Formats: sequence, structure tokens, C-alpha cells
Amino acid sequence: MSGEGVTIDEPKGVGVAIGKGSELPSYPRALEFDDALELNGGMFHPQGPTFFELARQALSSTERGYDLLAPKFDYTPFRTPSWVLEQTAPHVGPPNSVGSALDVCCGTGAAMQMLRPLCRDRVTGIDMSQGMLEVGREKTAGAPGQAKLEFTRGDVLDMPFEEEFDVAVCFGACGHILPRDEARFIEQVRNALRPGGRFIFATSYLPRKLSATYWLARGFNAAMHVRNLLIRPPFIMYYLTFLLPGARRMLEEHDFSVEVKEDAFAPTAPQLKLVVATRN
Repeated sequence: MSGEGVTIDEPKGVGVAIGKGSELPSYPRALEFDDALELNGGMFHPQGPTFFELARQALSSTERGYDLLAPKFDYTPFRTPSWVLEQTAPHVGPPNSVGSALDVCCGTGAAMQMLRPLCRDRVTGIDMSQGMLEVGREKTAGAPGQAKLEFTRGDVLDMPFEEEFDVAVCFGACGHILPRDEARFIEQVRNALRPGGRFIFATSYLPRKLSATYWLARGFNAAMHVRNLLIRPPFIMYYLTFLLPGARRMLEEHDFSVEVKEDAFAPTAPQLKLVVATRN
């Protein structure tokens, strides 16, 4: 599962949001896609999906939409930027310092590639889209590290894990979790972690209401609400979700100790914050 959960105000010359890619209207040069491509004119890279393919995805269910998008997903601005993963890695730990890690809503496995050299035993990705998992299996096969790679098709609101992981990460999934399901989502992550395990993810505070980012995100959300009223099954993807300080409050209510790394992504995207929540 992929897409956007968090939108942040644009740093100078850069538009950024964490999801498995970048922000709504503009895309950063830092979005290097592993140095394999440059975005030509924004959304439509020559090897990426066409406008009609994106429209077909948007008219499908969330699961089916990402199955359709999977073969070209890494050529869209929705893939998590490499710099986000690189700047997150030191907060996870040095090489071979983690026993096992879980990538929640792993998509095509960008975060799993980051996690593998940091782990000794296993790196597991879970996603509802079989198409994304298949591409992820191919993309991660040659990733550095010796940890076993596992791919699980499943619902992150009902994960089949019980105190199995030392670290769980999540990039881009929050926009797929409806507000009414956020507490359940946190419970599922907590259940997957061993005592002392850490849940690490990126988010932000609510953008200024006078900012273009705020109104673009609200406009996108309004369009998605209308689409989901008129078309079934729904496609669940919204911006401005699981933001601070609300996310911190919910995590603490579920017995996590929470640290917000205010400068983890500075100077590239100072509005973006890294949350490290430790299960008590």
C-alpha cells in the first residue's frame, strides 16, 4: 500500500511530502529514484503511468488501484525519496544492530532495502496489494545485507504478528488509514513489536492555513470524499493525516514513549519530523 499520508509546507525550492514519494503539486530534485531517473515535467515520467492509467487506478479500489500501478510505481513521485530513507537509517541503528524489522505497508520495498543491512535476522514487509509485493520482491532481491526478506499480503488493521519485531517503520501508509481506524492501527503495530521495540515514521504538524499546501491538500481530500461517495468500492487516500501532536497523544495512550526528532530531515525538509515511539 502506498501513497500520501503527510503533506508539509515546501522548503525553499523543494516540495516534499512523505509517502512512497513526494508532495502533491511539486517534486524535489532530491527525489532521485536511486539515481535511475529524473522527473520530466512532474508526474509523467516516460516509463511511468500515463494520465489514463492513473485515472483507471483512481477509479479502482485501493487494493486494485495499487495492483495496477505496481509495475510503474517506482517511476511516480509517490515512491519514498531516497533521502528520507537515508536520513532515517541512523535513527534505526548501525549495521547489524537490529534483530528483525517490519515495514508496514511496504509497497515496492524501498524501506526494506534501507532496513536490510541494519538487521541480522529478518526484514518483513506487509501490504494489501499483491502487485506491489511482487514488484517489491524483485526490487529488494539484491539489496545489501544478509537478513532474510519476507513478504506478507495482509491488512495492516489485522496483522498476523505477535511480539516479533524490534523495529517497525511506516512510510506513506497513514493516508490510507481512516481516522476512525487510527487507534486500531496503533494497536496492531504495538502487538507486532517486542517490549522495547520502536515504531519509527515521519510526519509533520498541520501546515499553516494560509499556505498553498494546506488548501491543495484540503482540495484533494474533498475530491476524494466526493469520489468515494459516488463510486464503489472506495479508494482510500487522504492528506494531512496522523499529524503531530495528535499522533503523539494517541501513541502515548497506547503505552508508547514518544520522541520527536525535530531536525531529522533538516535542512532538506525542516517541516518533516521523525517520530520514534518505543513500546513500554
